[in-house]
This record gives sequence, C-alpha cells and structure tokens, in this order.
Amino acid sequence: MHAFDVLGDPVRRRILELLADGELSSGEVTAVIRDEYGISQPAVSQHLRVLRDNGFARVRAEGTRRLYAVEAAPLREVDMWLEPFRRFWEQRLDALATELARGRRERRRAADGPEDPTGHEENR
Repeated sequence: MHAFDVLGDPVRRRILELLADGELSSGEVTAVIRDEYGISQPAVSQHLRVLRDNGFARVRAEGTRRLYAVEAAPLREVDMWLEPFRRFWEQRLDALATELARGRRERRRAADGPEDPTGHEENR
C-alpha cells in the first residue's frame, strides 16, 4: 500500500497524531477513536494493523497490553516527497510571520503610549 493510501484515511491520520505524543495502548487508542469517530474496537484494530503492516507504527507487548508507537521512516519518506512542494506554502508562512511581527510591534508601541512626534522625550 502506498504511503498516501495509508495516510488518506482520517482515522489512521488521527491515530498517528495520538501516537506522536508517545506510546499508547491499543485500548487507549480505541477509546479516543471510538469517542471521536464512533467506530468499534475491531475497526480500530484494523486501522492499527494497516499502520503496523505498512511500517507507520510498531507494537510491543507488555503483559496482556499491546503498546503502539509511531515509526518515523515512512513519515520521512513522505516528507522527502513533499519537499518540492514546500515552496508553495513556505512563502505564505514567511509573509504571515512578518505580519505577526508587525502586529506585535504595533501593540507594544500602543502599550508604551503615544510617541513624541519630535523624537525627544520630555523631562519630567
């Protein structure tokens, strides 16, 4: 299965988001996904299996629990594939950063009070 086929499913993307914060048991993943998507435990297990079989997640046993974690390698491959397209959003993000900085400067100036138009401070 191609990486984008795996990542094309919103449930699998959400599972990866959950696992990005650290290892979770299948029960913990199932509880969140069931609440958010209303799907059954067997359906969540199937999504976990797709992620595991395609290298996006790894599982380890701890007693009777199964703990899942993200595998970075396939995500790095997706990141490399996206590289030629970054220019489409990086310029916009740079422009956004400039506007945010401008807004912060203007708020600081407003908080400091009105400026002396002569550029001199009055002696108090």
